Amino acid sequence: MNKQNCRIAALQMVSGPRVADNLAAAGRLVEDAVAQGAQLVVLPEYFPVIGAVDADRVRAREAFGNGPVQDWLAATAARHDVWLVAGSIPLATAMPHQMRNSCLVFNDGGDCVARYDKIHLFGFRKGDESYNEAAFIEAGDAPVAVDTPFGRIALSICYDLRFPELYRSLAPVDLILVPAAFTETTGRAHWEILLRARAIENQCYLLAVGQGGRHESGRETHGNSMIVDPWGEILDRKWKGPGVVIADLDHQRIAEVRESLPALAHRKL
Repeated sequence: MNKQNCRIAALQMVSGPRVADNLAAAGRLVEDAVAQGAQLVVLPEYFPVIGAVDADRVRAREAFGNGPVQDWLAATAARHDVWLVAGSIPLATAMPHQMRNSCLVFNDGGDCVARYDKIHLFGFRKGDESYNEAAFIEAGDAPVAVDTPFGRIALSICYDLRFPELYRSLAPVDLILVPAAFTETTGRAHWEILLRARAIENQCYLLAVGQGGRHESGRETHGNSMIVDPWGEILDRKWKGPGVVIADLDHQRIAEVRESLPALAHRKL
């Protein structure tokens, strides 16, 4: 397959508890990105809903292939003739109190062509701040990369970023996607460092799109959505608040970096 250069866009959001409001906000951002020439558009983790408690996300879960959020994604991709990645949405499991945290990829015809279920579940405790995703999420068990007209794309979600072996298992790829809802505490310390490292060590583009701001529940997410090139240079970013981060994916740039420093060819393990 001949790989096409393309314009890629990350849509940073500050989602709330009402799905309809979040879909409307996402729709406006998609229109903005398309007006700027985007061909691949990526939404953040939990873009349809961030409520006050984890159970809010579980209640919003859908059966895979059937539900209003998935219908909206398919229709939006087809209407705008773009590839659209749902950073993550809650999908049903056999257990009523659990969900899968799933990234879905829709092509420009509105077909869902890939699904990745988050493998690594976040756990954190510091002072009054604590998170335990394993209490309400059923973990995925398989890495996923999808072949597109724009190249091979590795899928991941948020906490996966801390596990470089996930991306190594899929290498070589042309683009890594990291939709997230990173906490402000951990994001301020580690987000940019880890993103640039993953792009550098895999010698590919990386698009990271976060929830970014103060949510109705009081939770603060880090934001700082960015697109990083294969040399680790940040091409565009947005620190806080809703907005579009956009840049061009250039396959010649990937080839030049891999030719000048053939680290992927030098791998021993």
